[in-house]
Amino acid sequence: MTANTAQHHAVTAATPSKASRLRAMLQSPDLEFLMEAHNGLSAKIVEEAGFSGIWASGLSMSAALGVRDNNEASWTQILEVLEFMADCTTIPILVDGDTGWGNFNNMRRAVSKLGQRGIAAICIEDKIFPKTNSFLGEGQPLADMDEFCGKIKAGKDSQSDDDFSIVARLEALISGLGMAEALKRAEAYHAAGADAVLIHSKKSSADEVLAFTKEWANRCPVVIVPTKYPWTPTDTYRDAGISVAIWANHNMRASITAMRETSRRIFREQSIEGVDKEMVTVSEVFELAGNDELSAAEKRYLPSRTERRSAVVLAASRGAALGALTADKPKCMIDVRGEPLLGRLISSLKNSGVNDITVVRGYKKEQINLPSVTYADNDLFAATGEVASLACAKSAVQGSCVIAYGDVLFRQYYLDQLFDHDADIVIAADALWRDRKSSDPKWIRDFVACNRGSSPDFLEDAPVYLKAMGHELPEDQIHAEWIGLARMTEKGSRIVGDEIEALQKDGLLQTAGLVELFDRIAARGHQIGVVYVPGQWLDVDDATDLMAAGRFL
Repeated sequence: MTANTAQHHAVTAATPSKASRLRAMLQSPDLEFLMEAHNGLSAKIVEEAGFSGIWASGLSMSAALGVRDNNEASWTQILEVLEFMADCTTIPILVDGDTGWGNFNNMRRAVSKLGQRGIAAICIEDKIFPKTNSFLGEGQPLADMDEFCGKIKAGKDSQSDDDFSIVARLEALISGLGMAEALKRAEAYHAAGADAVLIHSKKSSADEVLAFTKEWANRCPVVIVPTKYPWTPTDTYRDAGISVAIWANHNMRASITAMRETSRRIFREQSIEGVDKEMVTVSEVFELAGNDELSAAEKRYLPSRTERRSAVVLAASRGAALGALTADKPKCMIDVRGEPLLGRLISSLKNSGVNDITVVRGYKKEQINLPSVTYADNDLFAATGEVASLACAKSAVQGSCVIAYGDVLFRQYYLDQLFDHDADIVIAADALWRDRKSSDPKWIRDFVACNRGSSPDFLEDAPVYLKAMGHELPEDQIHAEWIGLARMTEKGSRIVGDEIEALQKDGLLQTAGLVELFDRIAARGHQIGVVYVPGQWLDVDDATDLMAAGRFL
């Protein structure tokens, strides 16, 4: 065993379990308090307020789920809520287990599952399944006393933690059966193994509860729920030797009050200005949810990324081959399965950590209005080529930068492969270029010649570099087709910027395409890396491509 492991075991052994802490509250000579919660957020708030334990109210959890407190929420649904509550808090939870959700067998399984999820204790009531809330109606029938004792024994036999507690809730006073019946049942339940009894009353005073407590004489801990007699001084419970008082449903009721008022006011005022200053900020919600912990964990577990990733997307052209579809919008804004082409490209870039995105617009530029994007405009788009558009966003070509056509679709991992490459400039090229077909005799393709072809599995064991790029390379020299996607490092961005200036000096800037740009860079001796990809991309030039784009996605 390592020193760290030994230390971990020592700390774990020294830390009382949630079950032992709840048991200590039940057995404490001082009056203890449990506060109601009904989901993870309210449980966090209870702990934040300073309470030492949580009452997971069946009424409140049912109400939060939008159903009645009549076992309409299944025990597994309640268990799921409890799991969230236990995971996000460090204080023990006593769950309102209704009747144990069935007979002794259901009770066994419930106790076992509660223990697995870190719940400290369960309270079960001696009524018939499915239960009805105690405050509804009169004379509700009670469970057979011996059968209920068997349920308690089954629960105790099933607990995995010796300190897990079962609280037996007495409904005799609620059902009008009197003090003698309540005391008789309490004695039987205590003998069956109950760790505490909860005496319940719906009288408007605490007299019944206090009379029971006096007769009971602390044979085991007593728990109360003073919902119906809130004006009784708390010191009265202390003087009576009561162990735990449960504030049973007040968070749920308070939240309903607040949500009703807020919803009605916003509906009435058709504005959030009036209510916004009266509630917690969104940052406080993030704080309660533990966003700071997540940020710290990201720094510890995620690889550090010091480079700032950017992209320039060329989207100035109309796409005339699409006819009427681009009469009122550029092709990059054509909808493909519910999202513009450009929107899909931007999503792919952001998924790879590219957050600074500049889109070069031209035709119908006002139609390109996606959020979180910077725009540069090439108002001479009809008479210029791709490099002229790139020059309009030259200031954005810096650092780790992607250049992409605005009408291209590709698999996400292609972009990730480009970022993983060591070259200062690297392009993605389709080694299965022969499989691409078109009936358009004017079809223009961006062919690539490299120092070596692709391997059958596309797992290259030696670097691949660009030798030449062009639209009309000899077929025996073609290794792939560029897919309209490239990435530069900071040095590579400077090389591209220098070549843009060189094209301008040579008088070629206005008509040059990206193919000519990269071909010139390679001819100057700069190594441009090539990542071979196996098809699975397309650029949308005409209606046939548009149909293929839908299938591609």
